[in-house]
Amino acid sequence: MNNKTGFMGGLYAISEWIMKFSLINLFWILFNIPIVFLLLNLLFIEQIEELPLLLIPLILLMPILFFPATTAMFGMVRGWIIKDEDSSHLFKTYWRYYKENYKRSASSGLILTIAWMIWAVDVYYFVDKSSILMFLFMILGIILFVFSINLFSVTVHYHMKLITALKNTFLLTIGSPVLFIAVAISSGVVLYISLNVFRFFLPFLTGSLIAFLCFSAFYRNYLKIIDKSKN
Repeated sequence: MNNKTGFMGGLYAISEWIMKFSLINLFWILFNIPIVFLLLNLLFIEQIEELPLLLIPLILLMPILFFPATTAMFGMVRGWIIKDEDSSHLFKTYWRYYKENYKRSASSGLILTIAWMIWAVDVYYFVDKSSILMFLFMILGIILFVFSINLFSVTVHYHMKLITALKNTFLLTIGSPVLFIAVAISSGVVLYISLNVFRFFLPFLTGSLIAFLCFSAFYRNYLKIIDKSKN
């Protein structure tokens, strides 16, 4: 009897997908171990003087670790979505994406890290001064978050120079409201569930699931643009 048909086949397919998502998420965490260590230490600081000792190396590591690792994760889910990936060698494929996109993702990561630092400093200084300003900064934070996610998708789907990728990502972020809402809501829901309901998602599913949902939305938007251009 073929165990890949019927109920057993469906169960096998679900188990395989859970395994793939979990492994990619674990690879992503593995490549971000120093950042994970610093973030965990931030939760247990007792004196404010200790904060710079953790924040400075964290900021320095973001462009060279977090962004390349996340780009590689997006490259993996892209392959699954467009059905152009051999899933039998997950780590080998992840490492290939990591190396291929390292320079581009580290460069864009440097720019995004600076942008997020400016945003965080503004929020810190205006948090108690004006509710209107805080509301505006929250909106800007959501826009910056969606822009960051879209930049990962653009980086793995196109081979563009950095400036071109940033410009196209900006146009995509502000010019595609359906994509914007899809990325914001899907990421928000996954993060909320991971932080408040099923915390075991964090090491096993959170990152890879967000990448999958967001690139799926990006790719659907891409196909619509291609279809319109043909008509």
